[in-house]
Amino acid sequence: MDALDEQKIIRIVDEFGNAAGEGEVFLQELAAGLLTCPEIGEEFLDYAEKGEFSCKVKVEGYTVVDIMVWQIDHFKAEMDRGQYGMKHNGSKMVLRAFDTLLKMKKEPEKYVYQMRSETGTDYPEKY
Repeated sequence: MDALDEQKIIRIVDEFGNAAGEGEVFLQELAAGLLTCPEIGEEFLDYAEKGEFSCKVKVEGYTVVDIMVWQIDHFKAEMDRGQYGMKHNGSKMVLRAFDTLLKMKKEPEKYVYQMRSETGTDYPEKY
């Protein structure tokens, strides 16, 4: 695999980040993570350029799409509580999913446990 284009990663992360309303520190850390993990960085660039997930990278069998599905449950729970910040923010969902994939690569057990045990919609006030 060729080395990732650092400026391209930073530019695209910033573009998505500006659309998502993400903070500068988060975006810098995400760009750095994508550069230090080329296979995830490449998948991010593929998504940014084609608008499709290749799902080539798997951590313990989970892809970035699996992470997005898991996170959507959490976003729905926030909306159930009247927090609508994610309702129409696909850029934020994509950035957060790639950030979680990077973290999962470093700590697979922690994130696999969370994905298997947390649905995001089970909270005491739900019913």
